Amino acid sequence: MAVDTILLAVGAGDAERIERLGEVAVDIAGPTGATVVLGHVFTRQEYDETIDKLEFDTTAEEVSPDDVASRHATIRDLTEMLDESGIDYDVRGAVGKHGTSIVDLASSVDADQIIVGGRQRSPTGKAVFGSTAQEVMLSAPCPVTFVRSEN
Repeated sequence: MAVDTILLAVGAGDAERIERLGEVAVDIAGPTGATVVLGHVFTRQEYDETIDKLEFDTTAEEVSPDDVASRHATIRDLTEMLDESGIDYDVRGAVGKHGTSIVDLASSVDADQIIVGGRQRSPTGKAVFGSTAQEVMLSAPCPVTFVRSEN
């Protein structure tokens, strides 16, 4: 199976692991020549707060999730890493439940691989609070690489 498109999914909790996520994307995309789709998923509240924080003028223009994702600091950090490594990329944004939106985004870009980050949780923590990464791994239309936080 050829790897042509990799979805690197990031969200609000991934700031601490951006470097590791980027390294994994480069390690996979470099040898395969794949395009990396940087996907940032926002909940509705995160999206609205980010629009305000980034000072988009919503009265003058229609603001898409792709626009907001492109200006988000985590995506900018990742694009720098990919540029330095000569990796082709595209930026996509989505608004909704994190796990479901990542799976939907992977399907819409016809991803051959998904890279998702997370932190180690106890089984009880996963049951009580849920796990985006677990939901993605169980529902994804393609293989998923999980990048765990170092701590």
